[in-house]
Amino acid sequence: MASIKDVAKEAGVSVTTVSRVMNNRGYLSKEVRKKVEKAIETLDYHPNQIARALQKNQTFFIGIIVPDSNHPFFSDLIKYVEMSANEQNYKLLICNALEDPQKEAHYISMLRQNQVDGIIMCSHTMNIESYQKVNLPIVSFDRFIAAHIPCVGSDNYRGGELATEHLIQHGCKRLLHISGPLNLDVLSNRRRDAFVITCMKHGLDYDIIEGAHNKLTFDYFWSFITENLSPDKLHTYDGVFCSNDIAAYALFIYAEQQGIRVPEQLKIIGYDYHSFTRMLQNPKLTTIMQPSERIGKTLTSTLIQMIEHKSGELMNNITVDVTLIQGDTT
Repeated sequence: MASIKDVAKEAGVSVTTVSRVMNNRGYLSKEVRKKVEKAIETLDYHPNQIARALQKNQTFFIGIIVPDSNHPFFSDLIKYVEMSANEQNYKLLICNALEDPQKEAHYISMLRQNQVDGIIMCSHTMNIESYQKVNLPIVSFDRFIAAHIPCVGSDNYRGGELATEHLIQHGCKRLLHISGPLNLDVLSNRRRDAFVITCMKHGLDYDIIEGAHNKLTFDYFWSFITENLSPDKLHTYDGVFCSNDIAAYALFIYAEQQGIRVPEQLKIIGYDYHSFTRMLQNPKLTTIMQPSERIGKTLTSTLIQMIEHKSGELMNNITVDVTLIQGDTT
């Protein structure tokens, strides 16, 4: 079995250079990288991960806890987290909380027992105090937990502002917002705040219907809309800002079935622009894009920086810009 010394000899470089190529550390020319990569392929070299982990006192595993990996946004996010982690020689363990605080607590315990190097928190069914007790590097998505736990999220307030202003600019006079759960202190609720403030600024009437936490399926939103929006009630609105694209699509189907023309009589805008939204051709949803690729890479790089630079310095919270995507529903 080939060793790292054999690879260095084959490539005509030092063992340190081979190690830097394998760990993607420091600047190296493309020519040097190609030599080392070719030598690794030629010798069919596979590093001893156990020895590497013991040497560095790391497992090179990170965990990610999501509400539901079946949801298109979190499916996209997991993909980009995994890609980014792999580029930095880390492996990913995926946990689905599925709106169950006990399950989420069990996953945190399991990840600690398996000695992962850090956790990306995307599901927030547990209270903040529970996260603060986890003695591991943690990065949170869309929720402020503690000063020592950095948070990465899209600019939710700006997203809500863009969506509401867009509806108003397209002539809407009576607006509805279908929000997420408002009892949680999560950044996504800044969309609601922006919606309310923008409507008040323009002197417009508005309503808010609050959805359930982590209920992200089409079936849920279909039931939710049919139960909360009778045809007569829906006719009173001319613009709806939905907290996510699946809700927006369910509302579009419901409106069409009730003989309400979109966008002539009712304008609909969503939030996310994930793979499901991009796949839709009829209709092409108008929506606010929160860039899952950039968010996933930022979550991963922030966590790995915390893992590998144990200086005790506080990491900054990071806000990612959002963009309005014009579709056929406004």
